[in-house]
Amino acid sequence: MLLRKCLTALLLFMVTFTTIAQQDKLITHFIYDKMSINPGKTGLGLFNSVCATSIYRNQWDRVNGAPNSAVLNIEADLSRFFPGGIGISLYHDAIGFAIQNNLTLNYSYPITIGTAGTLGLGVGLGLINYGMNPVWVPPSEVNDPDLPLGFAATNLDVNFGAYFNGKDFYVGISSTHLTESLLKQQDANGFEQSYQTARHYYLMGGKKFDNMFGGTIDAQVLMRTDLIKFSADFNTRYIYDFGNSKQGYAGLTVRTSDAVALMLGYTPLDNLTVGYSYDLTVNKLSSISRGSHEIFFKYCYNLPVPPKQSARHPRWL
Repeated sequence: MLLRKCLTALLLFMVTFTTIAQQDKLITHFIYDKMSINPGKTGLGLFNSVCATSIYRNQWDRVNGAPNSAVLNIEADLSRFFPGGIGISLYHDAIGFAIQNNLTLNYSYPITIGTAGTLGLGVGLGLINYGMNPVWVPPSEVNDPDLPLGFAATNLDVNFGAYFNGKDFYVGISSTHLTESLLKQQDANGFEQSYQTARHYYLMGGKKFDNMFGGTIDAQVLMRTDLIKFSADFNTRYIYDFGNSKQGYAGLTVRTSDAVALMLGYTPLDNLTVGYSYDLTVNKLSSISRGSHEIFFKYCYNLPVPPKQSARHPRWL
């Protein structure tokens, strides 16, 4: 058991030190995280409101150094003031000794296509910060100068996406890390450490089926690749309306070669949705991992509509 844990920790350590083609975050609640990977979604379908979504993911529970991720997305439909929607996306990820932070500002320009729906063309501009803070335990008290020390670097990050929002379906295509920025720095021992961001491509889609078994069936798919690895999430939720703005859902997500997840969610208050998912690991870590846990909160605020004003001719006041 000890040997297996050590080998797992070594594997995670090697992954964090690689400099090429690492996968972006994996979020089971990708349904509520579209904006961070497809800026074309920003503000689309919000109808004069502001929404904030927070997601926390503890991946591969009980595995030392396993990924822990946190996402915060804030987006708004500002079509009352100018065409389009704006948003900000914050992402934090810690894997072993490595820590990554992304900050992106998004804008989406909407194009109405007849009665079919709205196409959003969006761009995300921001910064990516990547750092290492290794804690070595050498066999002697003397520091080994051959062991690399910590480093941190920041560079530009650019995303682009197109997202079509129909009456009861959506489809989107996007790419993140278009600049494939190189983050590098020389540590105190003279080692030049670096992290190469890899361009990722996403294809997403979903459709709702109303009046199914007394509720709504919501089917969605997200496919992702960096042209080296490929994975896809297939999700189906059953949404039930309890009345008085109260809704609940239960769902199942299948992620290729990785996990099967159960999802539950509820709307306890107007404009507030909370959810939880548990991923059952089915890859090579299944004998060690206790699965992955994920919780999310989403709150929307409806912007006040200014009162209508009318003017009269001075002679008729």
